[in-house]
Amino acid sequence: MIRFLQKDNRVVKALFVVIIAAASVGMVVYLIPGLTGMGANTTDTYATVYPHWYSRFFSSGDTISQQRVSQMARQQLMRRGPQYADNPMIVSIVERQVGQQLVQQKILLAEAEKLGISASDDDVIQFLHQGQFGQFLYPNGQFIGTESYTNFIAQQFNMSVTEFEQELKDQILVRRLQALITAGVTVSDKEVRDAYRTENIKIKFDYAVISADDLRKTINPSDSDLQAFFTKNAARYATAVPEQRKVTYFAFTPDQMPGGAPQVSQQEIQQYFKAHASEYQIPEQARSRHILIKVASGADAKTDAAAKAKAEGLLKQIQGGANFADLAKKNSDDPGSKDKGGELGFAHRGMMVPEFDNALFTQKIGETKIVKSSFGYHLVQVEERQDAHTQSLSEVLPTIQATLFRQRAAAAEENYAQALTSEAIKNGLEKTAAAHHLEVATTPLLGVQGVISALPDSSQIIGKAFESKQGDPPQFAATGEGYAIFQVTGVEAAHAPDFASWKSHVADDYRNEQLPALLAQKTTELAAKARTMNDLAKAAKGVGATLKSSELVGQSGQVPDLGQVGQVAPQLFNMKPGEISGPISAGRTGVVAKIVDKQEPTADEIAKNFDQFRDQILDQRRGQAFNVFLSTILDDYKKHNRIQVPKAKADAVPAT
Repeated sequence: MIRFLQKDNRVVKALFVVIIAAASVGMVVYLIPGLTGMGANTTDTYATVYPHWYSRFFSSGDTISQQRVSQMARQQLMRRGPQYADNPMIVSIVERQVGQQLVQQKILLAEAEKLGISASDDDVIQFLHQGQFGQFLYPNGQFIGTESYTNFIAQQFNMSVTEFEQELKDQILVRRLQALITAGVTVSDKEVRDAYRTENIKIKFDYAVISADDLRKTINPSDSDLQAFFTKNAARYATAVPEQRKVTYFAFTPDQMPGGAPQVSQQEIQQYFKAHASEYQIPEQARSRHILIKVASGADAKTDAAAKAKAEGLLKQIQGGANFADLAKKNSDDPGSKDKGGELGFAHRGMMVPEFDNALFTQKIGETKIVKSSFGYHLVQVEERQDAHTQSLSEVLPTIQATLFRQRAAAAEENYAQALTSEAIKNGLEKTAAAHHLEVATTPLLGVQGVISALPDSSQIIGKAFESKQGDPPQFAATGEGYAIFQVTGVEAAHAPDFASWKSHVADDYRNEQLPALLAQKTTELAAKARTMNDLAKAAKGVGATLKSSELVGQSGQVPDLGQVGQVAPQLFNMKPGEISGPISAGRTGVVAKIVDKQEPTADEIAKNFDQFRDQILDQRRGQAFNVFLSTILDDYKKHNRIQVPKAKADAVPAT
């Protein structure tokens, strides 16, 4: 339930959108590879945007700092988990996305200014009253207070209130720019009805399936066919047998190291504890349990009232002495906690959605109350609270000892491997191994994906072996349980196989090449026969296809052996009951379908959903129109070199 309640689901997403205003208007970010310029190239400059044609001459561009990009990317990743923020590849990807969004934001803000669009402090206050912001910052219509507001912004975004509210103004400006640009976008009533009807048609059909896997078994080439294929594709097989290498090595494990296990002193433990004190700080936290009566987003008043009534009924039972855990197991809609009697464990401030978070740190311990959140109604019981504190050395001593031992052991193993490697470079592998009572072994020829079975993990030694040359000096690599000191002692270059040894591979390649055309041919024959006979079942039996039936499905429905119907076979929704389709290619299958039933939305259904669907279409069209506007601006900025970045960060520029 912790993940179910975490604010990343709603509030954090909403707040992070505030920080990257450009993202809030639904724009798609692409890349312009290789676009560089002569702008500021300081190490902290991520990109510089010049809002006017003359800005470059006066060096009056808007600079986006690398520090800001990195800070925002880290904030986003930390909310998803510290492990993501420590992954260089993920950090690079997110920094790239954030940087591009900030470049877009600068461009859109410049365009808004040119058009005289503005935002005031009153606009910011009004914005903060709305939606998720209002529920948290103005519970029951009352502001949470300047201090709580300031602390919230600092904790969530590491920003000052001034910086945060400026970001809000920027978002308001971009939204108003979008509203101005897309004000003329319309959709007719007929378009709404037709689109709703098309998207909500449901069909049921019988379908005959020809499996590529089954068909593949019928392709039985002769030896002469395979020999001809092998000869024709000589270039394809020129290096079919990959390069292979022999490796001579000796290895050691920790128990074979001289000196025994490393020792950790009390002084080292104290020094480590002092240096890593911040890691042992425990924030204020509360332990709770809950029962969730789920209410779907957008549920009608009747559904909401029923859920609330159920929650109130459970509360009365608890107040009357009923067992909370038993009620949770029977009634909670939270799959993550119901089987544990609703137990959620400890959570610190900011981890849960605002309403739940507020209850955790204001509600009396042992008291049960009903809290409404975006997920529904929660019966929350706070079981324990702990003030923020730093763990004592005695509490974390086993962890520190284990950490230092691992570090010391790893360093000792690597140092020993380096010493043995130096000795092997001087005296050779055989003499060095013998001097330390270790055994030398030579592998058979191995490919780059090969495995040395005598080692727990041979990936590093093989990887380094394929980066080395035969005769290079000895080197070392980790084995998962110690190290190996090795040399490449044999290389067999990639080469073409002889036909006899490669015959089975050639047969597979032959079948794979013939299969698509054969599948298309057989499916076309099946469709023609079914239409001629007006009987899909007989036609399927005649060609050995499997006949199946679908459920009643819509555009997004998934059907076995076919996939998502609206993507793979959208033509089926335009057919009438009794009609038989043409051949349908579904990747590993060929399909022919016959419509059995077709249900279209009624006039009442269309009328009931008309306004909501019209708004949906309008949003889509406005987004498309705004993207056209944005593309035009980006083309102009690119053409006149008004987005400039250091060469190392050329991918920072969003493309059209």
